[in-house]
Parts: sequence; structure tokens; C-alpha cells
Amino acid sequence: MKIVKIPSILHDVFGEKQSVGSILVILLFGGLLTIAVSFIYPEITNSLPIWRSVLALLLIFDIFAGCIANFTISTSNFYASRKTNRTVFLAIHVHIIIIALLLDTDIGYAVGIWAYTIAGAVTVNALIGKSSQRFIGGLLLSIGIGVTFLLSSIQPYMLLAGTLFMLKVLYSFAVDHYGKAVEKS
Repeated sequence: MKIVKIPSILHDVFGEKQSVGSILVILLFGGLLTIAVSFIYPEITNSLPIWRSVLALLLIFDIFAGCIANFTISTSNFYASRKTNRTVFLAIHVHIIIIALLLDTDIGYAVGIWAYTIAGAVTVNALIGKSSQRFIGGLLLSIGIGVTFLLSSIQPYMLLAGTLFMLKVLYSFAVDHYGKAVEKS
């Protein structure tokens, strides 16, 4: 599979080197799932100004594509070796709250999902280098998904976005999947 060097501006998305196949899968997964959501639930953007619809769908795409990108060797290793980048990544991930505000829906659930996800990711991130990290990450992800499904009457598209947000940030991102954590700051 052909490996390409990623421009530095996109390192936070794809890492430093990524296979063309992985890039295509990431973009296709994010794009096709976002398109599917917008077709299955057209009411999410029907009464909104175009800028709010476009921004919400772009953030949804980022969640969907990002949960896959963070599982790649390149992206996982990029973040595993950069403590500062990991901290910034967690700090800027308020997507689910912004999506709820843009779509004028489920803000309480979005805030709850965000708070749990960030708290869980900080916990899992603190376990880098420990053998229990993947297990604790999987446990916290499973608890979060289970509670979200059991306690919510959330809109289906927000449930999907929130669940994949949790997967993206709490497990796909926070876990050092390939054991490459080296502090470079």
C-alpha cells in the first residue's frame, strides 16, 4: 500500500505518514455516514440557515472520520508521542455541544456526553504506558455508551454523533493503541 508524507498542517488529522488506502477509508466513512444521516434525517437542517447546516454537518463529518483516523498507526503514534498535542486535542473537542447548539436540539444530553467523554479521556490519557490503559478505556467507553442508550430520549442522529464522539475521543484517541508513547512535548 502506498504511503504518503502528510503536510504538517494535517499532522493532527492523519499523523506524519499515512497510507493512501487509510486516507480514502477515513474520508469515505466520514463522508458517506454524514450523507446518510442528512438523507435519513432531513429535518435536522430543514429550518436552519445554510451556514448552520453546513457547519453542523462538517462537525459531524469530523467526528465520524476522526474516530477512524485515530485508530490508524500514524495518527495514534503521532498523538502518543506528543503530550502537548494530546492536551490541545482534548481541550478543543467540544464538537458535540456545538452541533447540538447549531441544530437546536438535545443540549443537555450533548453536555452530558461531552463531560463524560472528556473526563474519561483524561483518565485514559493519564494511563499511557500502563498495561491497563486499553482495558480501562474500553470499560469507560462501554459504560458511556450503555448509559447513553439507557437513559436518553435523544434524537437518533445526536445519539449516533454522541456515540461516535465518545468512541473518537475516549477510546480511539486517548488509548495508545500501538504502544508508541514517548514524551516529546
